[in-house]
Amino acid sequence: MTDISDLIAELRSSTIKKRRNAAILLGKSGNHVVIGPLTEALADPHPGVRSEIVQALGRLGDSSAITGLIASLNDADPSVRVAAISAMGRIRDRDAVDPLIRCLSDKEVIIRIGAAEVLGRLRDRRATGPLNDLENDPFPEAREAAERALRKIERSHH
Repeated sequence: MTDISDLIAELRSSTIKKRRNAAILLGKSGNHVVIGPLTEALADPHPGVRSEIVQALGRLGDSSAITGLIASLNDADPSVRVAAISAMGRIRDRDAVDPLIRCLSDKEVIIRIGAAEVLGRLRDRRATGPLNDLENDPFPEAREAAERALRKIERSHH
């Protein structure tokens, strides 16, 4: 078993493959000490590495990762944004609600769908109005995701 501190050092490797691998292993470590170093490593220049880091933070499932994940919702790369939304779905922290609501107007349909799904899981009433707005989305998949999320929110408040 590689030492955690070695893996943390690998996040700064000059090799993309090593950085990605370190992120994956740190995510599987179950050790919340690695959340800080992983969050710092979100500044990585490579989207594939950032995506693995975001997934690792989601796997660790701790609310202290939410700030880094919220920042990742603004990543230039859609795959990183998708991973961040999915990680927020695993952590289920209320602080994610407003940032996820902002994702409902993302230019990428996959982001709008993912945000709607996670908002449905979070079952927070603040999302009701914005999800209703998504029912005018040009993509049927986004409209359907919004409808499913709204049903979940309604059911949980009855």
